[in-house]
Amino acid sequence: MAAMPRFRMDVAEDDQNFLVKAEIPGVNKDDIKVEIDGNQVTLSAEVKEEKEVGGAGMLCRERQYGQQYRSFTLPQEVDDTKAQAKYENGMLQLTLPKKTGTSRKQLAIQ
Repeated sequence: MAAMPRFRMDVAEDDQNFLVKAEIPGVNKDDIKVEIDGNQVTLSAEVKEEKEVGGAGMLCRERQYGQQYRSFTLPQEVDDTKAQAKYENGMLQLTLPKKTGTSRKQLAIQ
């Protein structure tokens, strides 16, 4: 059996936020979880099987069900206290504010 498909995503940034759009069709918003740990973001969703209606047997099943997830690392830590998520029409949109005071510094070698 093939591996579960991953969410298709777009990740962009502006001066203050990371902006994530992830396609998660056919999922109830209560079955989606977003976890943030520093600059690591994990999306997971439970895709539930629909009950079959009628007496006909299944001839072909291409849709997959079960737990799906995707993790990715951003170049800067996220302020998880100000993060926002919105799910509408199969599209999850995240606004992940960049944490201030976590800029990288390169040391001069002497």
